[in-house]
Amino acid sequence: MAPLTLFLGKLIGLFCVIFALAMLAHKESAIATLKSVLQSPPLLLIVEIIGLAAGLAMVLGHNVWSGGALPVVVTLLGWIMLVRGTALLALPSDAALKFFQAARYEQLFHLYMGGTLLLGLYLAYASFSA
Repeated sequence: MAPLTLFLGKLIGLFCVIFALAMLAHKESAIATLKSVLQSPPLLLIVEIIGLAAGLAMVLGHNVWSGGALPVVVTLLGWIMLVRGTALLALPSDAALKFFQAARYEQLFHLYMGGTLLLGLYLAYASFSA
């Protein structure tokens, strides 16, 4: 397994675990913060630029579609980040808020965070045990 794959798997895995647990522990605050970001065009632009840069860095540095599940999942996450960052930059700022509402983020909060936690646990386990 490539050292970069293992590093990114550990990094993203631990980030997802810590992020999901923190969000679950402070649900109301997390939702309020996300709404505030979505309603602030300058702050949303900064978040979009960071997401785009992170996705682009992952795609340029780790575009591996073979070698097992771990490299493919890491690559897929990079592409998702790149596409999401690009889409958010291309859309008007009110469209992000509409998407947030359409995704029923508040109602499905535990499902989204549970998925993030499971993804993080998988990445961390696969990376640290390789």
